[in-house]
Amino acid sequence: MKRILKCQKCHQYTMQETHSCGGTAITPKPAKFNLEDKYGRLRRKAKEDEWKKAGLI
Repeated sequence: MKRILKCQKCHQYTMQETHSCGGTAITPKPAKFNLEDKYGRLRRKAKEDEWKKAGLI
């Protein structure tokens, strides 16, 4: 079954693994929610650090 993918380079949607612009395509869906998320704490910490660096916090 084919799935819709999003080009990382030009942000257009495609059904191909590589887009005509030369970029690779990945699935645009986020990971499934899981209460027992092993890496959630690290992901939230990285996002907080990114926001602090941008001056948003």
